[in-house]
Amino acid sequence: MTAEDTMPDFLHALSNPDIAFLRYALIAGLMASIPFGIIGSYVVTRRISYIAGAISHSVLGGIGLAIYLKTALHISWCDPMCGALAAALASALLIGFVSMYAKQREDTVIGAIWSVGMASGILFIAKSPGYIDAMSYLFGNILLITRNDLFVIGGLNILILLICILFHDKFLAICFDEEFAILRGINVKFYYLLLLCLTALTIVLLVRIVGIVMVIAFLTLPAAVGGHFSRRLSFMMFISAAICMSFTFFGLWASYSWDLPSGSTIIVFAGLCYILTAIASQFLKRRKKRIS
Repeated sequence: MTAEDTMPDFLHALSNPDIAFLRYALIAGLMASIPFGIIGSYVVTRRISYIAGAISHSVLGGIGLAIYLKTALHISWCDPMCGALAAALASALLIGFVSMYAKQREDTVIGAIWSVGMASGILFIAKSPGYIDAMSYLFGNILLITRNDLFVIGGLNILILLICILFHDKFLAICFDEEFAILRGINVKFYYLLLLCLTALTIVLLVRIVGIVMVIAFLTLPAAVGGHFSRRLSFMMFISAAICMSFTFFGLWASYSWDLPSGSTIIVFAGLCYILTAIASQFLKRRKKRIS
């Protein structure tokens, strides 16, 4: 079956009221692409992908604890995403303080948070009553997005966008020239912690779409591709968000058409696009050198 044959079926399925989950998945992916493009550009520019990786893997610890509290201790309000948010923010602040005040131990703390978060999450899930499928958290399942999730994603979108608009100049300064920012009187430590907290919020959004394991790929690859087309951070963000949207749409289309896992398919699209862009960029640079 060719792409031309499957695309009309996919577009028709999006309007089918009986499979609203597919439409919710697409809307969630498109909405979340905006903060992914913005925060991903900061992460790539500031070169803190390894920190984002530790935050993302610590999320499983929060999810596992929330599931245990809800199923074993019957705390009904303890939702897994609340646990994910708490764990992500706590990890972001801990890593931020360590990187600022104990730099010689930063790598150790990052490694500890990365591994202990994953391990504790698995232990909590294993001791929770009933069968709990951890795979949807590890590898994501965008098709499980509900209408209520869309409101949560929308609220987080607004919060992230407002903070980024208000403090864009400060983030720009700490991403490119931290020493100059200090000389200008900018509270670099505060805005660095704020950037890490925004990264944590974005990671929580990503977990629902592509899962914990593949968070870093979707957070950084679109921004890395966007960086090949722009030298201005603001334009890089715009391109990255648009690229995220295209990855989400075509990934969902391919997963629907050929019965593939949605999150993994989206990441494969992102990876292939990054590789092709990097190869094309190197080819153009070499050709430019030859001409000059």
